[in-house]
Amino acid sequence: MANQNINTPHFVSSHDFHGDAEYITWLSELKARYQHIRSRIALQANYGLLEFNWLLGRDLVEKKAEQRWGSGVVEQLSLDMRAEYPDIKGFSSRNLWYMKQWYLFYCGDDEHLEKLHQLGAELQAAENQNPVKLHQLGAELVSATRIAEIVNKGEMMPLFGIVPWKHHVLIASKCKSLDEAFYYLHRTIDEGLSRSELEDLITDNAWSNQGKALTNFSQRLDEVQGALAHNVLKDPYNFDFLQLQRHYDEHDLEMALAQDITRFLLELGSGFTYVGRQKELVVSGDDYFPDMLFYHIRLRCYVVIELKVVEFMPEFAGKLNFYVSAVNRLLRQPDDNPTIGLLICKSKDQTKVEWAFDSIQNPMGVASYQGVRIVDKLPTVEALQERIRLLETQLEQQGYKEIGDIPQSKQDD
Repeated sequence: MANQNINTPHFVSSHDFHGDAEYITWLSELKARYQHIRSRIALQANYGLLEFNWLLGRDLVEKKAEQRWGSGVVEQLSLDMRAEYPDIKGFSSRNLWYMKQWYLFYCGDDEHLEKLHQLGAELQAAENQNPVKLHQLGAELVSATRIAEIVNKGEMMPLFGIVPWKHHVLIASKCKSLDEAFYYLHRTIDEGLSRSELEDLITDNAWSNQGKALTNFSQRLDEVQGALAHNVLKDPYNFDFLQLQRHYDEHDLEMALAQDITRFLLELGSGFTYVGRQKELVVSGDDYFPDMLFYHIRLRCYVVIELKVVEFMPEFAGKLNFYVSAVNRLLRQPDDNPTIGLLICKSKDQTKVEWAFDSIQNPMGVASYQGVRIVDKLPTVEALQERIRLLETQLEQQGYKEIGDIPQSKQDD
């Protein structure tokens, strides 16, 4: 019957089928498997195209193409490649110039090559900590020795292959150093940034603010965790997405951040997940309410954030230390790293922070914030009605029945 159905002309329709839970599970597995294969094919194709772009850029530099074949060689190469592959959009002359710029940005001289080797090895080592994610992205574990071989041969860094081409163009065009470029490459890989999101980060100068918070991490955390944690925090934090009334207090600031938690998480950076705000902590019958609690995925630890709308004061450190200790004792799991405390204040003095942290055993940091937009509070309806009533009383006392009865000369006064 099955063979007859295959060989005989017919319309396909659902019939003689008895689905069950096992079929649904199998169907889901098939869909997931196919989607995974499609993603791998797309990633492998993207990797291949990026590698081609890198090597073409290398050729233009190493062959000294403009000196050898004339200043119009790039335009001619564009015409020749587009004639051979008319359906491919990547061979415009502008794109070919980008390929040369991309290669030169990382391999322009011996100093750049040495820096590329160092930063490339560090980025690969960091990403090697998550082999499952690398596999999902179509990348693989690469040793430091292999990185050195790649750099010496002028080949493309493997992790470059999982960052889209337009992201590379943006980074090479906008960044002023390899350190800055690798910061944005790292965030693009970790967070899956779109091009517009990456451009916003570069415009906001996110790199220069990273790792600027004052901390005691080098004394209170091991070397690796301390370096990671220090780079996660920044200073200042930009709260330009908030509008608050003049003379706002800490409660107002906290409420505004909680109401726009998505923007706040973006400003905090990758890895932060929101746990809650004002979680009630009861100790010896007394109630305490830490401002905001987060968990950081890459650091694998809780982060307690306290907000202050004034300059840092030494006593703030003691209260935050108390909250960090409470989270360590009540929420921290055996596999978690030590909880971190972060004070975000209106401003800070380095000496006060260092002295306040001198005898504190928990890892903590202090950063400032800026950018809150101030809006003047509008009077309520009740307040307006009260003002009108007072004005009418004054008019009556002066012998006028209404505003129209006041002479123009007095209104002008």
